[in-house]
Amino acid sequence: MPPVARSYLYVPGDREELLRKAPGRGADALVLDLEDAVTPARKAEARRAVAAALAAPATTETWVRINSDQVDADVAVLSPAVAGVWVPKAEPELLAEVDRALTGAERRLGLAEATFAVVALIETARGILTCPQVAAAPRVLRLGLGEADLAGELGLQPGPDRTELAPIRSQVVVASAGARIVAPVGPVETTLRDPDRLEAGTRTLLRQGFRARSAIHPGQLATINAVFTPGPAEVAAAREVVDALDRAARDGSGVATDAHGRLLDRAVIRAATEVLRRAERHAG
Repeated sequence: MPPVARSYLYVPGDREELLRKAPGRGADALVLDLEDAVTPARKAEARRAVAAALAAPATTETWVRINSDQVDADVAVLSPAVAGVWVPKAEPELLAEVDRALTGAERRLGLAEATFAVVALIETARGILTCPQVAAAPRVLRLGLGEADLAGELGLQPGPDRTELAPIRSQVVVASAGARIVAPVGPVETTLRDPDRLEAGTRTLLRQGFRARSAIHPGQLATINAVFTPGPAEVAAAREVVDALDRAARDGSGVATDAHGRLLDRAVIRAATEVLRRAERHAG
């Protein structure tokens, strides 16, 4: 299994020079954007540019963000180089429409069924209310969160720490865990020249259960990747927990304790294992 992406860089679909440069900018994955980054008058031009960009084999994991009201036209640009699509304003009925369109694209391209995956963006009130169904929908690899759209629909006025959105974030994390899909993608940071804010917000997302974040500028990628990669001290602590479990299994006691004699329960062991998996995925 390829490494699960920590960072996704949005690339405006109508900017050919950015489409050319994007693979070398340091993102784990790219999201070629046919939606918010493209004005209505340039949608057709964006489709042509994205289709041209996708004609070559991908050197970076690549996705396409489609428009919720132009599914068939947007899915028509897909090629075998694409991992799948990002679906804004994801709700069960829309995801069923996307599934049908992707099945048609796979047949057209001669690909196996379910080749294309979906990242479902929770951006509406109904998306929140149906979050478990969205997470369990066909093809959904992971959920994402569009907080700007949500705040607008709900009448929220988030402060700098965005605590007003914490309950919604929790629902997205719980729905992902309940559906046994990859942990969700956090929302973008729109302030571009405040690295401390970016790091603090990304660390909050990590603590809240997110394991990736989308970016709107390449300068954000190094911070996002660093936060979602366990550091040496965290890895060492996790390794100590797993080693203690191995010792308990070898001596037959079945009771694992850390270096201080404290009992290690299943929750601690599970968390340590998750840290080591993330570290191994992004080693080097």
